[in-house]
Amino acid sequence: MSIILFRKMRGILAVFFFFPAIISFAQDSPRGTEVKYLSGIDKDHRVDWEFKIDKGRRSGEWTTIPVPSNWELEGFGVYNYGHDWRDSLPKSDATGYYKHRFSVPATWKGKAIEIVFEGAMTDAEVKINGKSAGVTHQGGFYRFKYDITGLLKIGQENLLEVTVKNVSANESINQAERDADFWVFGGIYRPVYLEAKPKEHIDRVAVDAKADGTFSVDVYLANIQKSNSVEAQVFSLDGQPLGNAFQAGVAGKEDKYTLKQQFTQPKLWSPEFPNLYVVEVKLKDESGEVHTVKERFGFRTVALRPKDGFYVNGKKIKFKGVNRHSFWPNSGRTLSKALSVLDVNLMKDMNMNAVRMSHYPPDQHFLDVCDSLGLFVIDELTGWQSAYDTEAGRKLVKELIIRDVNHPAVILWANGNEGGNNYDLLPDYPVYDPQARTVIQPWNTLGETNTFHYPDLDYVSDVLANGDKIYFPTEVMHGLYDGGHGAGLEDFWNVMQRSPLSAGGFLWVFSDEGVVRTDEGGRIDVRGTYAPDGILGPYREKEASYYTIKEIWSPIFIDQQYITPQFDGTLKVGNRFQFTNLNECKLQWSLVAFPKPNDERTDSTILHQGEVRLPSLEPGLSSYIHIDLPAGWEGSDALYLTATDPHGRHIFTWTWPIKTASQFAAAIVDTTSAQIANAREDEQYIYMEANGVEVKFNKTNGLIEGVKNRLSSISFGNGPRLTTENSKFKAISHHQAGNKHIVVVDYEGPISKLSYSMLGNGWLKLDYTYALFGDYDYMGITFSYPEEKVKGVTWLGKGPYRVWKNRMKGPQFAVHQKEYNNTVTGIDWNYPEFKGYHDRMFWAVIDNEEYPITIVSETDHIFLRLFTPKPTGSKNVDPIFPEGDISFMDAISPIGTKFQTSDQLSPQGKKNQFRNRRDRQRLWGATLYFDFGAGAVRDSQ
Repeated sequence: MSIILFRKMRGILAVFFFFPAIISFAQDSPRGTEVKYLSGIDKDHRVDWEFKIDKGRRSGEWTTIPVPSNWELEGFGVYNYGHDWRDSLPKSDATGYYKHRFSVPATWKGKAIEIVFEGAMTDAEVKINGKSAGVTHQGGFYRFKYDITGLLKIGQENLLEVTVKNVSANESINQAERDADFWVFGGIYRPVYLEAKPKEHIDRVAVDAKADGTFSVDVYLANIQKSNSVEAQVFSLDGQPLGNAFQAGVAGKEDKYTLKQQFTQPKLWSPEFPNLYVVEVKLKDESGEVHTVKERFGFRTVALRPKDGFYVNGKKIKFKGVNRHSFWPNSGRTLSKALSVLDVNLMKDMNMNAVRMSHYPPDQHFLDVCDSLGLFVIDELTGWQSAYDTEAGRKLVKELIIRDVNHPAVILWANGNEGGNNYDLLPDYPVYDPQARTVIQPWNTLGETNTFHYPDLDYVSDVLANGDKIYFPTEVMHGLYDGGHGAGLEDFWNVMQRSPLSAGGFLWVFSDEGVVRTDEGGRIDVRGTYAPDGILGPYREKEASYYTIKEIWSPIFIDQQYITPQFDGTLKVGNRFQFTNLNECKLQWSLVAFPKPNDERTDSTILHQGEVRLPSLEPGLSSYIHIDLPAGWEGSDALYLTATDPHGRHIFTWTWPIKTASQFAAAIVDTTSAQIANAREDEQYIYMEANGVEVKFNKTNGLIEGVKNRLSSISFGNGPRLTTENSKFKAISHHQAGNKHIVVVDYEGPISKLSYSMLGNGWLKLDYTYALFGDYDYMGITFSYPEEKVKGVTWLGKGPYRVWKNRMKGPQFAVHQKEYNNTVTGIDWNYPEFKGYHDRMFWAVIDNEEYPITIVSETDHIFLRLFTPKPTGSKNVDPIFPEGDISFMDAISPIGTKFQTSDQLSPQGKKNQFRNRRDRQRLWGATLYFDFGAGAVRDSQ
């Protein structure tokens, strides 16, 4: 059985192992700290303890529970969402009783031994062999420990008893941690372990490593009797020494010593280049080494320059950030390092550079991963909208900082959230933090910072143009279902990108906080509108905003809208990195060809490809790049351009159609067929027919009323109708024009004229134009089709996700396919959603139970609307849709956020403006081709 070790950033090692295990923290030193896990290490590696709960499910019986865990997820107690817990009293006020028997090896005799709890919700009383280990710990999100040396039976079995109350005896802790807008749980949900150190030992260290190579480490000692010096040596991660060792003498009973050294040109830490080092600190006496600890750190300097901005290593930064709950659906707040790696990679894949811990300190392994993969962190003291009292808060500030102080990723502390701020705690932060990081109070103005939440664009523009604080909303674009996040972000980011006072912002929130209800058959509960706020689903399913954010926050900026025949391969590119020269990245191009409708394959074919030579371009600058396109490139269907960063991480792939919609249509629809279309009529209808297809038009309103081919009737019709200000029907007529037959419909109103041409091969051509003046939610034409008959869609356009007027970025131009679903974003997680608007449809095949309907557009910039998404009941994120089922739109509606309507957010969220007078020129319209099964014959077999 293998033991796999990975380094904890707090000077210890977390371990994936077969239990029990004793691991030395300083593996290359016999004088390192040793650890023995009493629990498992994460949600996937747990140890059963004896357990009883006094209220709720399975109360009153002694049984077992895996540790770490939240007891609600294991079938005990009752579920509560934040501020609701008081409504379910007394059952929600539960006490869990834990017992665990363990032994301590004889080799630990004479050592100082502590028991460490990484987190227990909320009040924890600890006993060893029936005796109290110390004062009850209060506060559910913090590491705490007790010296239990005198309580242990060395070499024998010991009894650990822990009484955990999910509701604190301190009312300010309940108000800060449980009267909150997030799920609240109970239990020992993070690991528990023993630490054994020499009697005289290093208690902890606090590093301050600057970008100029200035290094200092505060070394805190305990029980010093004979030790006479402390020594430090810095190493690279591969074990190479950086400079020489340096030391300080130990005299008297002082418990803190500071060691200093100056290094020359160390590799700096940043999110783009997360270079790390290790400092090895040794406590020595006359005979040599007494105790050794190792701590990982990074050289970097963080500075807030008043009326200017945040600077890291002398470079001005803008946060492209997100808020993150520590959460997993079937384990609550019990997580794993693997999940931390997953989440940080997802953030970085969205081109984010920052994350805010909302609203409590995360697992230490999450910060480890932020250090190693590179992500700025705001580390937060809990206090959702109420603060800890000063006595409790001062203890928890200390526990927060001494655990997390050495993470280079942590560049700001947050003293509570949205009014949950105890100003009396502010002086405590620099006491434990030798780096004296800036402290903020999210939603408030504090010092030189303004972090006001959920602004509209007018507020952002005003404070950046006329204010004097560094502005970065620590919550912005509040997601709800499919609203927020990417919707409106482009407008906000353009303003933030230009302003010197902007330090960016943090989206709310990373993932839906949906919990598996073990009391309700395992359904995932997002507590109504409280928790379906994520860019991702609870199991990290990607919503459309994931890709929108990825494009808007791409550190390589290319704002090319179209590729025209005059394109000479030159593109303007902007470097929006903060520490990376453009020539450290890679940019590859490819010319592709797409399949046609009803081809068996949907993937594209690469015709030509190559690499773009990138210029030396520092952050903040723009230049030009050149793609060496081959002769005849215009014959390709599309151009793809893919960027990767210096570490090979995908930044974004830009896609442009090369051919116009009319060129695609010409290659698909044969308009020169020698076959002949014809027509007939009766009192009610005109019938056009060719190659086995018949289309029926109602003579009283001009609408299609029925379609059939040789095999099937197709329930497509009741259109086209203009989606607003529908025109008044005047007349319908038809005539032969060579091999084609034409139906003309005359209107009084916006639609001036509408005509159908039945081609001899059975394709139906629709030409329509209309003129409008005013502001509209949407505009286009619409048809009806029974939703229950639809099976899926394949189309060439931008996808596969739907779009809104204020969320157009992210989709890729390609052939996409998706099955029908009735997904409600944030309640169901079958993505991408089927229903909604789809951008830049060139052709589409709607699969159904009758016969596939193929539509080809000869007009660029047509949106394909597929049905109406199921309403959520939340007005801001339930955009208005036109009548009908399948529509072809020139303009579509935007979407809002949880707190704001779309028009309150930004210009992209306002209505569509049609400003030309209808009598001046042709304004809007399209040419569409429909294939309802031309030439279809029954299979002979």
